[in-house]
Amino acid sequence: MRWQDQLRYKYNMAGVLEKLIAVNVLVFVLQFFLQTLGFLFKIEVNFIFNWFSFPTHIRALLFKPWSIITYAFLHGGLLHLFFNMIILYFSGRLFLTFFSPKRLLNYYFLGAISGALLFALSYNLFPAFSSLGNVPLVGASAAVTAILVGVATQAPHMQVRMMFIGNIKLWWIAAFLVVFDFIQIPFGNAGGHIAHLGGALLGYVYTTQLSKGNDIGAWFQAITDTVVGWFQPAKKKPFKNVYKNTAKTKSKRTAASFTHPVEKQKKIDAILDKISKNGYESLTKAEKDYLFKAGKE
Repeated sequence: MRWQDQLRYKYNMAGVLEKLIAVNVLVFVLQFFLQTLGFLFKIEVNFIFNWFSFPTHIRALLFKPWSIITYAFLHGGLLHLFFNMIILYFSGRLFLTFFSPKRLLNYYFLGAISGALLFALSYNLFPAFSSLGNVPLVGASAAVTAILVGVATQAPHMQVRMMFIGNIKLWWIAAFLVVFDFIQIPFGNAGGHIAHLGGALLGYVYTTQLSKGNDIGAWFQAITDTVVGWFQPAKKKPFKNVYKNTAKTKSKRTAASFTHPVEKQKKIDAILDKISKNGYESLTKAEKDYLFKAGKE
């Protein structure tokens, strides 16, 4: 099996959590691969990064509306990616013990959207940010925080074993991260911390509404199901029997196909023996075609 086929097989067998992490890592590698090429050949490639990051000003969002999703797959550095993926893996595994993989995607993408909207609202509303220029938003932190807070809301008293600390309740971890983001706003990366709070808010509201029987992400699920359906092969229509007079055609086909049934069977047996000894790929194209036609008769 070629390495491409092995990668494709492993990707198809992976769960939604592993696929999310894989996509984030691949985008990160591609992102910095392009930056390296740009540096070596003195080509400006930052426009690619800017084209998919979420803008500070709402007017700029009108020219790249997809950035409200794509920014959640971009990262500013290796440590940024590493910590986001560690938290995603940790919280995602816990999340999947209570919710379905499709709902994990809902939390991830809606958390990203919620974080981006709170980020844009804050930068265009609070006077503290009025003197700042364009500070684009990147990173999966808001989406990851939505998943963590969502599962912590669902099972707040679940015990989680932390290295050097011991067992600790899940809601303590979520509460610590939320409080930490809030108090860190004045000390740098204000936009990132605000986006985290937007993701946390989505995670909390989504889970509390689910406990009341309201799925606030149903609309998004319907959209994603529709988009996925565009790329799936159409289902074959059930075969309908059509009755017509085929006596002449059948007689000709029978004469052509079964004139020498013994010789035909010997040839089929020889082909099957060849497959059992050397595998199907050892057959010539003519032998494959003959076996295919014989199977249809």
